[in-house]
Amino acid sequence: MTSTKLPLPTGIKFVFGGTAGMSATMFVHPFDLVKSRMQLSGEGGAVKKNKTSFHALARVLRNEGFLGLYTGLTAGLFRQATYATTRLGVYTTLFDMMQSPDGQPPSFTTKILCGITAGAFGAVVGTPAEISLIRMTVDGRLRVLIGYLRFLNDCYLSCSLPLEQRRGYKNVFNALYRICVEEGVFTMWRGCGPTVFRAMVVNAAQLATYSQSKQLLLSTGFFKDGISCHFCASMISGFVTALSSMPLDIAKTRIQNMRHVDGIPQYRGVLDVWVKTAHQEGFRSLWKGFSPYYLRIGPHTVLSFIVLEQLKKLYYVL
Repeated sequence: MTSTKLPLPTGIKFVFGGTAGMSATMFVHPFDLVKSRMQLSGEGGAVKKNKTSFHALARVLRNEGFLGLYTGLTAGLFRQATYATTRLGVYTTLFDMMQSPDGQPPSFTTKILCGITAGAFGAVVGTPAEISLIRMTVDGRLRVLIGYLRFLNDCYLSCSLPLEQRRGYKNVFNALYRICVEEGVFTMWRGCGPTVFRAMVVNAAQLATYSQSKQLLLSTGFFKDGISCHFCASMISGFVTALSSMPLDIAKTRIQNMRHVDGIPQYRGVLDVWVKTAHQEGFRSLWKGFSPYYLRIGPHTVLSFIVLEQLKKLYYVL
């Protein structure tokens, strides 16, 4: 982009950000599914169905087929349409507000604070889709299209949950409707606290480590400011981000998927999840599902960046 080109309108930035996030999700959604099933495997001292991420992946492919990896995709796309769009919009707005009168960008610390704030707002808006995503990916029920221009039919395959425990949501909108009717509107924001904290940690870690990793890679002289550098910096950033945010992510996942027994919730909060998980499954279980979580964060950042840049080029061409 040259200096003679006008900046993108704010509304277009929102649309492009959401589109880029949704496009990347099409590729990394299977990692989300494996991560969710790993985090719930062995919950409450139950026998672990998935010993490793590769074991979980093999079980899905064997029992549900390749399309089983995309169970809950509508929720994943809806999450990006809400969370990613809101986060980018809020960040862009705050970034512009914090610029100096002469157009100088805000300081690195200010950028981190803007990112944390944007992540928190995005998490609040995206929590309903997040809950739907968690429940649909662990449910094991897949909705597929059979034939050309035929109605959608439910395909019941060998699932990760027993029949009596499956919720059987048809799509993200059916999930949101049933959650409201069966459990109350406020259930859509169950686990909002850990979701917000996770988003704040993720944004802070990503902004700091990605910037520093990119700077370090460029200083070696082996990289230019291009896709290869962005990919390596994203994978380094993803590792640090995953390591620091996984305990919050597993707490979020289990709270959003929990059931009430005789009116009593399975968990009382984040600390209760951590204590019970560490006691029943071991301390390292707080990082259960680390591999797919890490493999999702890095590529998702890279793919989002590539799609976003291509959309910008297309905008100026048209």
